[in-house]
Amino acid sequence: MKPVNRLVCLAVASVLSSTAYAQDLQLEEIVITATKREQTLQEAPISVAVTSAETIEQAQINDIADLQSIVPSLRVTTLQNSSQSNFIIRGFGNGGTNIGIEPSVGVFIDGVYRSRSVAAIGDLFDLERVEVLRGPQSTLFGLNASAGVISVVTAKPSYEWGGAVEATIGNYDYQGLRAKVTGPLSDTLAFSLAGNHFTRDGYFDLINLGTEINDRDRWDLRGQLLWEPSENLSFRLIADKGEIDELCCAVTNILAGPTAGLISLLGGQLDPNAPNSYNGYLDFAPRNQVDNSGVSLQVDWNLGNWSVTSITAQREVDSLFNTDIDFTSADLGTQVNDAKIDTFTQEFRLSYDAGGRFRGLVGAYFFEEDVDYDTSVSWGSDFRDYATLLVAASTGCFQGALTCNPNAFGGFEAALGLPAGTLLAGGQFNAQFTTQDASSSSFFGQLDFDVTDRLTATVGVSHTQTDKRVDMSDRGNELFGQLDLVQIGFGGAFFALTGLPATPANIGANLTAAGIADGVSVTACSPENPPPLCNSALGLYPFQFLAPVIPFENGKSDDSDTTYTVRLAFEATDNINVYAGVSTGFKASSWNLSRDSKPVLNPANPPLSPLGGYANPYYPRYGSRLAGPEEATVYEIGMKARWETVALNIAVFDQEIKGFQSNLFVGTAFSLANAGKQSTEGLEVELLWAPIPALDINIAGTFLDPIYDSFPGAQGPDGPADLSGSTPAGIHGTSLSVGFTLKWQAMGLDGFLRADYLYEDEVQVTENVPKSVATREVGTLNASLGATRNGWSVLFWGRNLTDDEYLQSSFPSVAQQGSLSGYPNQPRTFGLTIRKTF
Repeated sequence: MKPVNRLVCLAVASVLSSTAYAQDLQLEEIVITATKREQTLQEAPISVAVTSAETIEQAQINDIADLQSIVPSLRVTTLQNSSQSNFIIRGFGNGGTNIGIEPSVGVFIDGVYRSRSVAAIGDLFDLERVEVLRGPQSTLFGLNASAGVISVVTAKPSYEWGGAVEATIGNYDYQGLRAKVTGPLSDTLAFSLAGNHFTRDGYFDLINLGTEINDRDRWDLRGQLLWEPSENLSFRLIADKGEIDELCCAVTNILAGPTAGLISLLGGQLDPNAPNSYNGYLDFAPRNQVDNSGVSLQVDWNLGNWSVTSITAQREVDSLFNTDIDFTSADLGTQVNDAKIDTFTQEFRLSYDAGGRFRGLVGAYFFEEDVDYDTSVSWGSDFRDYATLLVAASTGCFQGALTCNPNAFGGFEAALGLPAGTLLAGGQFNAQFTTQDASSSSFFGQLDFDVTDRLTATVGVSHTQTDKRVDMSDRGNELFGQLDLVQIGFGGAFFALTGLPATPANIGANLTAAGIADGVSVTACSPENPPPLCNSALGLYPFQFLAPVIPFENGKSDDSDTTYTVRLAFEATDNINVYAGVSTGFKASSWNLSRDSKPVLNPANPPLSPLGGYANPYYPRYGSRLAGPEEATVYEIGMKARWETVALNIAVFDQEIKGFQSNLFVGTAFSLANAGKQSTEGLEVELLWAPIPALDINIAGTFLDPIYDSFPGAQGPDGPADLSGSTPAGIHGTSLSVGFTLKWQAMGLDGFLRADYLYEDEVQVTENVPKSVATREVGTLNASLGATRNGWSVLFWGRNLTDDEYLQSSFPSVAQQGSLSGYPNQPRTFGLTIRKTF
């Protein structure tokens, strides 16, 4: 029996043997809108975790990344810059590092879809609750919810005057200010205005520059108007704006390969073999700038048995990042990314509920988005010398090969008739310009039918159509990466044997007579294959770090799919509800708008002789410019039980995604590829127990058994690999959060003490970095102590008090074969918050 199945049996047995608790207190009832209508958490027959505004405030949860400490099925990782975050639910999620990929976990704030993580990482302030919906949610949420949904619900304006001012200080010179005011402008019009500004010094020291990175400097502002001209009609207008201007993000050296010595010869430095170090070296501090803004209007019209909802939104995100691509103090290269995303969304819903046996809704959702993305890489002043040292150190060096020449690039330039110093010179760059226009429409409906007073059947269906158009062009003076070494080397071999240039006419007349066999064009020179019957230029192929950009216009992808939900919910007793069902999800094709990965020479499968044109001498790319759609299915049974002092939720599921869009950094670019099928069997348990009126105990666990059912053509530690049958990296089998909140009264103070501990078992961090080198195991403790009196409150808080160190992600170091790099987690933070409520 699998571990998950044993856990299921134990959990169910414990429920069946339990009895109701009768004490003079009751747990607070939680109302959610996960099914697009208000229900209590116990009534909603889906797996959903809810975090209240009170918990967010008491636990000092500032953003979605902090939320994962109390929602173990959620994982959030911050990567190359402040805005690149991956949201993962039940082990499924992607998209944070590639602007062309919408996440598989959809993020909605006040019903408005945020298409990229950069638009969803703002401060969690002035909230009502956060709902994390687990499993495919495409039937009701449509676009890009194949793995789940994070729904953030902010507080509405009030018709009573009120507000709060809050100031925070902490270690790393953390300083924060929050403020809110709300009140009536008339009997039918109310407003609210809330904002915050946070700054913090960095916790990662750049030793050679004498500065710190991974700092924080961001602000957010949100204004709302609520107009209710009648009790049946309301208009809610929300406008928000936020900015980030930070130095981020730190990268550590997990393994210093042979190239580390070459970097040292150039005077460069790195902190070798120190994955959890908070010290490093760069030749400049990377800067991240993000401007995120939007406006939305929600209209709700109650017509008695019928109700109409419309949500219209326009959003814009501008971001600019620069990165030292080698993450050392050697001046090897710089990357600059400049992106602009304009998004328009419109949702209409018509709901019916006459209090009878039928309830339902129908709706339509429309999405339009324009993406402009410019990315450039330029060589630094040390890159030519670094590449020359790499060539000289090549193990394939032998007499007669171009790569044996310590001035190989100079000799190559001379052979091509290029001026000395032309190739790989400092300041040379290659820029890629991409636009993507996407449009999507979804039409959906869901019906609830009360078969009996205790049994409800739910059927939902949605049809989604997504069209994308992509244009890509390039510009630059970086020549070496654009050279076709296969053709150049073949031409050299042909000339050495015949004394003739390799023109089609000369090749046709002399190829056989010269004794040139098939495969010469992709056979690198070696002692076993000496010149001239080999390609002497291929020794330089590994040093073409920048893959050629292949411009194209009007690239198209058109996808459509019909998803559904079928579910039965049964009220077994007044305290216990059970449900079972199947749901499907869909996410459209994604385009790789980052730099594509470099193809690999395939001498085991040589092309035909180049007579009449050259055949493709490469493996298929590690990824491609286009990954097909994702199709998700989950079979789930669950139970929700609630007594006066205990609430227990259990979900058992078998979830799969066909065509999972794997996005992996391979050292020079991102590899985008579809996994044939990824699946997981799992169990989720959430327990809330109030043994005495002053104490709440929370236990939440997620237990997963993931597998790549099929993933040929994947990327492993040693290059292309078939990962079918293996365990996906980065997915914890056990994630457990245990916490408590103790309320107290003393000296006229109302106070609380709370703590939560998150444990996640050891896993390989990423597929292309060996488990023997990079694993992650998490054990973090968060705690807070607060007291309130006469509208004043004081909060002492700490996060990661265990100062646990682990890697969020890992990757092959850029242009440093044999070296590996990673992103460290945030260290211990603590502080003091003072708040005045009026």
